[in-house]
Amino acid sequence: MDFQYFLEFVPNLVEAKLPATEAHIKMAPFERIEGLKNNAVKNENPRTAAVMMLFYPKDGITHLVLIVRNSYVGVHSGQIAFPGGKYEEKDENFSETALRETHEEVGISPEIMKVIKPFTPMYIPPSNFIVYPFLGICKDEICFVRDPSEVAQIIELPLSVFLSDKIVTEAKLSTSYAQNINVPAFDIEGHIVWGATAMILSELKDVLNVVLQSEI
Repeated sequence: MDFQYFLEFVPNLVEAKLPATEAHIKMAPFERIEGLKNNAVKNENPRTAAVMMLFYPKDGITHLVLIVRNSYVGVHSGQIAFPGGKYEEKDENFSETALRETHEEVGISPEIMKVIKPFTPMYIPPSNFIVYPFLGICKDEICFVRDPSEVAQIIELPLSVFLSDKIVTEAKLSTSYAQNINVPAFDIEGHIVWGATAMILSELKDVLNVVLQSEI
């Protein structure tokens, strides 16, 4: 989709109702569904983080940026994610966390990003984090500068590809809580996107489909 055309829908995105759990469940591993329905949190002191779902133009076409995390000792090693990270006390709010971390991880100045809407927070049991997603817009072409200590690769996903049902799949994975289980996922450029990122993407996709309707 042409980026200037996409911008015409931004006011409708701001006003759009969030489907929340209804959308998350579509891409949730079976073992996570009951917890989502009950809004279960493992304890009273989860850590907090924020991520940016950033749309921007590339050659005039609307894209969404994702990252491949570096391999490390931890539950999210090597996974596909949004730019983002832990809340810090110096952050005034979670949207500032998302802006700061996006700048740190992929080199986009906060001054050229505009946060337009918070999405439904997502609790991640394996790491005991509550993640606050934000929808953002950058009207400029972006020259990404990844932080090699955190980001192995940057994925520039065209909006038209993201909205296609062809990327929805199922994968057999071993997770922190089960071995060789089938999970719903997105196949994005050969990368299997599952878990919290897939569930957040599911809500974003549902909102976009409602707002854009049959215009794509």
